[in-house]
Amino acid sequence: MKTPKLLPWYARKAGVTIERATVLWHQAVREATAATGWVGNSEYWGEAMNAFQRLLESERATFCAPRVTPIVRSQNRLWRLPLTAMEDMVSVFSANWQRQAGTPRKAA
Repeated sequence: MKTPKLLPWYARKAGVTIERATVLWHQAVREATAATGWVGNSEYWGEAMNAFQRLLESERATFCAPRVTPIVRSQNRLWRLPLTAMEDMVSVFSANWQRQAGTPRKAA
C-alpha cells in the first residue's frame, strides 16, 4: 500500500525518520482495517490518519530531547526589546524635530 504524500512532512514534524514513519503508517493502516472492517472508504482513511497521528505522537513522546525553541524565542525578543524601544524613540524625536523645524511636508 502506498504511503501518503505528506508522510515526510509528518515525519519531520514529529522528529522521526521517514523509514520509521513508514512503519508507523503501515501499523496505522492495519489498525484502521481492524477497527472499520472496510478498506478504501472515507471512514477507513480517517481512522488510518487518526491512528497514524496518534502513533507519531506516542513516538515523539519517547524522545528525551528538551524543547528549547520557545525559550530561545523569548530570549531573542527580550534581547531586541531595548533596540526596538530606541528605534521608536528615534522616530518620535525625528518626527517632532521635523514639526518644530517647520519644514514643509510634501503631500503623498
